[in-house]
Amino acid sequence: MWDKIWDIRQSLTVPTLFRDVVTWLPIATVVGVMAGLAAALFLVVLDAVTAFRQANPLLILLLPLAGLGIGFVYHRFGGRAKGGNALIIEEIHVNGQRLPRRMMPFILIGTWVSHLFGASVGREGTGVQMSASLADQVAHRLRLTPERRRIVLITSIAAGFSAVFNAPVAGLVFALEVYSVGQIRYDALLPALVGTLIGDWVVQLLQVPHGAYPLLPALDFDAELMLKVIAAGLIFGLAARVFIRLTDAIRHVIGVNVSSPPFRPVVGGVIIVALTLLLATDQYNGLSVELAKAATQGESVPPLAFLLKIVFTAVSLGSGFVGGEVTPLFVIGSTLGADLAQLLAVDSSFLASIGFVAVFAAASNTPIACVLLGVELFGGGSLVYLMVACVVAYFASGHRSIYGTQRVVTPKYAATLPDDPPTIHEWGQKKAD
Repeated sequence: MWDKIWDIRQSLTVPTLFRDVVTWLPIATVVGVMAGLAAALFLVVLDAVTAFRQANPLLILLLPLAGLGIGFVYHRFGGRAKGGNALIIEEIHVNGQRLPRRMMPFILIGTWVSHLFGASVGREGTGVQMSASLADQVAHRLRLTPERRRIVLITSIAAGFSAVFNAPVAGLVFALEVYSVGQIRYDALLPALVGTLIGDWVVQLLQVPHGAYPLLPALDFDAELMLKVIAAGLIFGLAARVFIRLTDAIRHVIGVNVSSPPFRPVVGGVIIVALTLLLATDQYNGLSVELAKAATQGESVPPLAFLLKIVFTAVSLGSGFVGGEVTPLFVIGSTLGADLAQLLAVDSSFLASIGFVAVFAAASNTPIACVLLGVELFGGGSLVYLMVACVVAYFASGHRSIYGTQRVVTPKYAATLPDDPPTIHEWGQKKAD
């Protein structure tokens, strides 16, 4: 009898409880360290590049030339690295080819150049692509199975997101949530947890600064305020939808009318230069985090700043400049929240902070991660309102995403899916939502 009990104990305890730990702890630690080091380098230089551009505003005039350089390098040498975050998500699903080694240096230098000359791009895409590119080389050298390689890529997303935004909890859930709409698989939970913590700790250990935001107040339930937050959530979702569609439309129009890929960012650069000179301000170039900080602190921001940031970012990304979408979406959401606060007669800082994460939740189809991101950035005082806004915005955005290779496993609305889950891009083409 005791022999049988021991056999059962061994079969349950050793393989199940310890095998995965022994397997994944060193791999996830390496992925986290690489992501943290790469993010630290990227963020330190990005701060220096941004400060140099702001001190030398005439650099904006060279943006078309910088676009030509980026366009030529990616067209001539980029290969599959041009796929960016969408390629990473696609590889999680199909396990096709190893991510190109060149993805890391290309996105790193390309983002620095884009920011140096004033393109309106973000930083999340850079952190995730660097992390995934490095991690996939590890997976290849270890000759991991397709399923384990998939877990490594998910871990790299968690580590890269966490390292860039100092948000390990949101980074973990974002990585588990982002590659499919309507499904979270927990087999990557342990390595992704290790990766997100290590990535964040490395950046903190190196004392790379992150922006701080004011905490939201602890608010009791108020029916009138909840209705206003729901209304704002609908508008946040529509704003995300406008951003996605405008970016796709600009990419299509420039692609059709400019036959030579290296010259497509030139067109975008000319438009950004013209807009910057017309508005006589550079606050919509680069990250524009000053606008987001002002909005979340309850300070005044220019009317319709969210709309201008949508245009600047859609033109930059749609024409071929490289970087991320997330920080611009933070700016769009926070400044839109500040505008809506005036219309809805609510506290400006409160609604700007909620908009900060709700627009991103809608654009990326990651509402749970964005609720947790809001808590990490702004505290849990207004958690219920934050949660409602993110969920409402998620549904209001329809089946659209900044990540076109997300798979629709469970539609947002009742619908019949084919046996093979389509990408969000394929679903959007078939459904007029």
